[in-house]
Amino acid sequence: MSSPTDRKYAKSHEWIKIDGDSAVIGISDHAQDALGDITFVETPAKGTKLEKGKEFGVIESVKAASDLYSPVSCEVVEVNDALGDQPEMINNNPYDEGWILKVKNIDGSGLDDLMDSASYEKFLKTEE
Repeated sequence: MSSPTDRKYAKSHEWIKIDGDSAVIGISDHAQDALGDITFVETPAKGTKLEKGKEFGVIESVKAASDLYSPVSCEVVEVNDALGDQPEMINNNPYDEGWILKVKNIDGSGLDDLMDSASYEKFLKTEE
């Protein structure tokens, strides 16, 4: 699965999809594939202010636990509660129903540091 072109990507493999003055955050298909079967996702509470590049949660799989990092500074407005019962939604569809957070109050200056899908695909090739 190639990376959707309507998102920006962080080197830590989180994506952000901007929609007006809000956005959705999740992890890339590459990240979920590397993790394997996801068993648990720890997320921040609604109203939490996130700082670009700082940890906001943990994702656990049968292989490993990995920190989640915010691609931009923002505020959490919604958490994908369905992941509590069905964390495998991230494995099945990381770009749609497998989203992790919805956010607002986005610091747009942080978007310049993120990669578009073509740059992210090139970045993945350098990691292999």
